[in-house]
Amino acid sequence: MIRSSLTATPVRRARSGPGSSALALVAAIVVAAVVAACGSAGASPSGSDGRIRVVATTTVFADLVRNVGGDRVTVESLVPAGAEPHTFAPSPSDVRRVSEADVIVMNGLGLDDWLRPLAEEAKRQDAVLLELGTDLEGVTYLAEGEEGSGAAPTTAVPGEPANPHLWLNVAYAQKYVDRIADALADARPADAEAIRASAATYRAALGDLDASIRDRISSLPEDHRRIVSFHDAFPYYAAAYDLDIVGVVVPVPGQEPSASDVVAVVDAIRAAGATAIFAEAQFSPKVADQIAAETGATVVATLYNDSLGDPPADSYAGMMGWDTDQVVEALR
Repeated sequence: MIRSSLTATPVRRARSGPGSSALALVAAIVVAAVVAACGSAGASPSGSDGRIRVVATTTVFADLVRNVGGDRVTVESLVPAGAEPHTFAPSPSDVRRVSEADVIVMNGLGLDDWLRPLAEEAKRQDAVLLELGTDLEGVTYLAEGEEGSGAAPTTAVPGEPANPHLWLNVAYAQKYVDRIADALADARPADAEAIRASAATYRAALGDLDASIRDRISSLPEDHRRIVSFHDAFPYYAAAYDLDIVGVVVPVPGQEPSASDVVAVVDAIRAAGATAIFAEAQFSPKVADQIAAETGATVVATLYNDSLGDPPADSYAGMMGWDTDQVVEALR
């Protein structure tokens, strides 16, 4: 099982992978073109309907904002539902939305660092760039897995890359809610009390969700709690809810695993007796299917983590409940 009591400060970095430098170049070109065409981005007005304009990088974070802000906010996600934020390439219309936002929400830790240069160049001077995942108190940051090793995550070393998928531990998502509430309250002081009350209500609901996930997974025999994930998205979920990750199929999203990576995962599945490979809906399950054919494991290709999906996974709470349903059913 994944156990740790240490806390490390994460490092902000661009996630490695195919096209990362190309994305940075595209981002720079897009910013230059839009700012030149529109003039001073700092002159963009805030919402005429009186609501706080928020742009988030993903549908997951947009949903958290919506639950905290209610009808006091209007929220858009740059990455559409079902798309992959690790490899997302922003368009001129995305930069325009950033330039009109009062609050710009990202995760950081390499998940969506393509936004930072856009926001720094295109956002209004009085707009807030909010990073949800960096420097959170009380968080045990986990290192990104070693490529092809199938090793369980370890505590992140200060200065080294940390896995960005903190929100898959619901207790950490509650910390995101606190940061969102602070940013929205600062953006609209007149509504601060109502925003914080809404955040407290939502936080309590997430606490119930967290307890429900723990209860459901604890109903599984301990020797059934071994999983293989498609990409390195679930270490915080596993650590929080007492699962054992024995392998990761794809070391870097958007990059095919090497033959040695596949062999390592096959060997890890056989050694641990894992029975299920969990893939996400936005990725092709082709490689997972090949590994399953070698090992006899079952492939569950309908999980969500970086993006929301169709109902009932069309909200953060719904996504977490849906994923847990799939895990429990497959491992039982």
